[in-house]
Formats: sequence, C-alpha cells, structure tokens
Amino acid sequence: MALAASSADTGSPSRFGKNAFFFIIVTVFIDMMAFAVIMPSMPELMAELLNGKDALVAAQALADGGNKLPLETMLSDASPWGGYITVVYAIMNFLSAPILGGLSDRFGRRPILLISIGTLAIDFLIMGFAHSIWLLFLGRILSGISGATHSTAAAYIADVTEPAERGKAFGMLGAAFGLGFILGPAIGGFLGQFDPRFPFFASAALAAVNFCYGMFVLPESLGREHRRKFDWKRANAFGTFAHLAKVPYLAWFMVALGLFNFAHWVYPATFSYFGAVRYGWDPGMLGWSLAAVGVGSTIVQGGLVGPIIKRFGATRTTVFGFCICIATFAAYAAATEGWMVFVIIPIGALAGVLGPAINQIMTARTPRNAQGELQGAIASVQSLSNIVAPLAMTQTFHYFTSAQAPVYFPGAAFALASVFCAISLIPLMRGLKIAPKVEAQPEDPAGEGVPEETAEAGVKPGDAAAQTA
Repeated sequence: MALAASSADTGSPSRFGKNAFFFIIVTVFIDMMAFAVIMPSMPELMAELLNGKDALVAAQALADGGNKLPLETMLSDASPWGGYITVVYAIMNFLSAPILGGLSDRFGRRPILLISIGTLAIDFLIMGFAHSIWLLFLGRILSGISGATHSTAAAYIADVTEPAERGKAFGMLGAAFGLGFILGPAIGGFLGQFDPRFPFFASAALAAVNFCYGMFVLPESLGREHRRKFDWKRANAFGTFAHLAKVPYLAWFMVALGLFNFAHWVYPATFSYFGAVRYGWDPGMLGWSLAAVGVGSTIVQGGLVGPIIKRFGATRTTVFGFCICIATFAAYAAATEGWMVFVIIPIGALAGVLGPAINQIMTARTPRNAQGELQGAIASVQSLSNIVAPLAMTQTFHYFTSAQAPVYFPGAAFALASVFCAISLIPLMRGLKIAPKVEAQPEDPAGEGVPEETAEAGVKPGDAAAQTA
C-alpha cells in the first residue's frame, strides 16, 4: 500500500508510515472487541436492573420449563431502556464529535485517540459495577463525550494513505472492526452465560490494554505544517452542518449516510433482543450469531473491498452496498427460523463495501488539514441519526412484540430499516450526480477545511460522479 508523506512532529512519515497504519488497525480492533463483548449480555443485564436478579432467575427457570412468556415480556420491556441509554450516548457524541474532530486537526490524532480509549475503560468499569439503571446512564454519558475513536482513526488513515489507496485502507479499518466483532461477541456470549456483568469487566481490561498499547507505540500522524487553529464556530455540530451546506455534494452524501446509519442501528439496538425473543437464543448463541456477522464483515472489508472498488469504482460499489442493505434487512424481517439468520449473514456482509467506498469518494475531495473536520462531520451526522434511531428501532420492536400489537412481528424493526435504506438512495444518487471528478488531492486551504467551493477544493466540475474516487 502506498503511504502518503504526511509528516509527524519528529520527522518524515516514510519512517513509520506502515507501522502507523498497523498500529491504528490494532487499536480499532481492540476497541471494537471491547465494545462487542457486552452485546450478548445487555438484554439480561437490563432485565436484571429493571426487575431484580431473583425475578430474572425465576423467569429463566420458567422458560426452561416451557413457559417462555414471562422471560419474553421482561426482555421486550427492557428493549426500550436499551434505546434510551443509547440515545444519551448519541446526544453526547453528537455534541462532542465535531469538537474532538477540530481538536485532532489542531493538536494531532494521537492525544484524541488516547483520551477516547482511556475513557472507554472507565465507562465499562462503571457499567460493570452498576447496580442501578442510572449508573449505566452515567457510564454512557462519559463514553459519549469522548467517543471519537472511529472518526479520529479514520482521519489518521487519511493522513497516512494516498487518496487512491484510501478505499482499500478504509476497508482494512472495517475489517479490524469485523475481526473485533468475531472475537468480542463469542467471548462475551461465553462469559455472559456465567454472569451478565463479566463481559463489561473484560471490555474494561481490553480498553486498558489498548490505551497502554497506544501510549507506547502509536505515533502522531498529522505534521505541524498540516495543522490549523481551533475554531469554536466550526467546532460544533450545527456549525458543521452550515459549512457542509456550502458543499452540496458532500451535504447530499451526509444525508444518505445519516439515513443509512439510522437503518443500520437496527443491529446494535435490537439484534440481541430480536434473537432472544424470536428464536429463544441465550447469550452464548447470540454471541456466535454476532461473531458470524463479524466473520463476514472481516472477509469482505479485509479482502474484497480493495479489488471491488478497483474493478467497479467507488460509485458503483457504493450503490451496490446500499442495495444489499435493503435486501438484507428485508430478509431478516421475514426470517422465521434461527437457521435463516445464518444464511442471510454472508449475503449481508457484502454491504461492508459501502462505508469504505463512500469514504473514499469524500476524502479524495477534501484537503489534508480538513480530514479531521470531515470525519467529525460524518460522526456528527451519524450521531444525529443515533439520537432518533435507537428509540425508533427499540420502540418498534417493543410494540410489535407486546400484547397491544395488531400482529406479532419481531422483525418489524428490520422492515423499518429496509425502508430507510431504500430512501437513502435518493440523496445518494443526487450527490453522485453533482460530485466533481477528482484529479488530485486538494491543497490545504488557508483557514478553511471542507472546501466551500469546487474550485477552491482543487477539483474540476464534471457532469457525472467519479467512477474511481
């Protein structure tokens, strides 16, 4: 992989470019594994905090004896609280992401990454020791404030790779997430069978190891000559949106990403509840199913994204990814047996090409000293949808698994996700139609980040989207 000559504070990046790329991939892998470890146990922990441990144990005993209704009711009632706690995280992340993105453009990627990872360890400890629902909320507030790991990692990747190689690089970043999703749920499902709190302590340990690893080996990727002053007017979510409005094609892409992210929240918000209620899966089985999702994601993003983008171009690859999402979510909604999920998973994994492809389209049209702002803007758009999506998904699941529902339909949230993915094609196609064709990486504009005009960005207008970003 060709590596860009973005310098660090201490010298030429060519001395550590490949190592820096490896470090960030490992960092993201450990970060994702720590996050995924808790997913299989979250429904049981929420049910325990809401109903008491004795009541949960009694309901589980009844389910083992054939009476599943009390346990299903507990899990269904717990799902909205899973949405509430996620919304708190999303609100804090929405407000803080552009600030941290701007700070990473000013002070570098390394300190922001380390702060995020360190706070993550504290967050998991608080959640592991929590004996009330409100301590869980406190943990998620802390995590949301500093939860910029992904956007800063993406900016780091943009720092150390050439524009033409970023699709492959972002694919490997996605593969690190996928690999973390393989080991995380499998470990979490195993530990959760003993106690739903054990996975949280395992996550805290992983995050702490990640922090120590980054402290000693992670180099800075953004040289001083590429840094810029921090501006509070731009370092807020609404200021970011106002600035994006001056770059129409980026604005359309952001709308598409926001709608897609809304749909994609069906996984973290409801998948564990969906599997537990519809198929009667325990934390162990939930862990294996989520691990299977991670295997598919790793194979696609780690080995197929680069060749697919190279062969078909970022534009066609992005559209293909959206179409796969539409079909996959519809299939989950219709799946009546647990084995069907494992048939759908490898097909849905092909949607993993979407993120790297559209990221390549956008980063290739953004100056180097604005990559942090761009990724912060992406994080803000995603966080904005995160505020609404968990509630919409969990409330949809809860309603259609409750006695008040006109029809019992645990897959309703996945049907909703499929509809939103279909709607997201509208702004996507509009953005692709007006996006300029890239000839070179835009230069760092003085005092500006995301280019305000196509001419300022260093690209030439075209009447069609770039086929290779």
